Amino acid sequence: MKNLLFVTNIAGSKMKVDFCKGAMNAAKKNNLKFLSVANRSASTPEQIKIDEQEYGVFLRHADISRSPFSKSNITAYKQIVKLINDENIDYIHCNTPVGGLIGRLAGKKCKVKKVIYQAHGFHFYKGAPLFNRTVLKWAEKLMAHYTDAIITMNKEDYEAAKKFKLRGDGKVYLVHGVGIDLSLYENIEVDRAEKRAELGLKDTDVAFISMGDLIARKNYSVAIKALAKAGNENAHYFICGRGPLENELKELAKTCGVENRVHFLGFRTDIKELLVAADAFLFTTLQEGLPRSMMEAMASGLPCIVSKIRGNVDLIIDGEGGFLCPPTSADVFAKAIDNFCNNFELREKMGAFNLDYVKKFDVSVVEKEIEKIYKEVF
Repeated sequence: MKNLLFVTNIAGSKMKVDFCKGAMNAAKKNNLKFLSVANRSASTPEQIKIDEQEYGVFLRHADISRSPFSKSNITAYKQIVKLINDENIDYIHCNTPVGGLIGRLAGKKCKVKKVIYQAHGFHFYKGAPLFNRTVLKWAEKLMAHYTDAIITMNKEDYEAAKKFKLRGDGKVYLVHGVGIDLSLYENIEVDRAEKRAELGLKDTDVAFISMGDLIARKNYSVAIKALAKAGNENAHYFICGRGPLENELKELAKTCGVENRVHFLGFRTDIKELLVAADAFLFTTLQEGLPRSMMEAMASGLPCIVSKIRGNVDLIIDGEGGFLCPPTSADVFAKAIDNFCNNFELREKMGAFNLDYVKKFDVSVVEKEIEKIYKEVF
């Protein structure tokens, strides 16, 4: 049996298989021992053993930091080099920018047979800052020389990666993200009317929802301004998440006169139930790879109003599953909000389209795609 090392950045207190389920199952079908290394400082030795037994994998820790400039990444590199040697690693599948950097450098150092890098969204996307489009793009081009295969999740990244020169006869692949388990969104046991009442919604209200950290990249300010510009007083906006901009966004909602219709829900464990209670998904983000939150909304049968950027355009067909809007135009978003508020049939039609379209992003599809890549590369 060959040994595969799956490298990523930060792990939680418990193993979340959403990120690696497709790769994990594909490894098993290719008769590969699956070892995962990440920063597991949030977990405990007892929990790690529980996760290993539950999922049939081997979990290891390295001091990886999300910041590429952190000194702890030097330690992480040394830890992963030792891990590769101790565990006789044959192949590496590395993810995320920092994990991809450390994993590939360690693979080069240890002369690992094959190295795959899975890009969850290049930082030199269209419209990115000059530093991203020059220095970071150059770094990705350089690292491609140590890479046998690059896996991308959206068409823009796929076209960009095809211009890189990979090691040997390396190849670039396009997959449908990391996969979403659609079965988890079927037959959710929640009374929609009761959940809406819990949120303070009336039958005539139209509820828009977003999920994500309250940070500048998510561009919530445009969504709040759009709600204020929209002509329907029954439109409500629910934001699930926490972050450094919370107070600033609350002040903006107050300034725009919609503080009673913008609801900050904080961290939630009932996202699936909230999606059932909502009428549409509103997503004004500036940068994404392939947004999982949008796939969750689509899997819940919601129509979507989203920014016209990389990743979003891979999920939403404009005019079919929702509306694609310029990310900085509150006026265009406001018009789309009004369209949804005034047309129940349109929301239903677009939601049904998304429910069908998202099937191609199911984890079973991604698992087969990764399985095929492993067979070709390894």
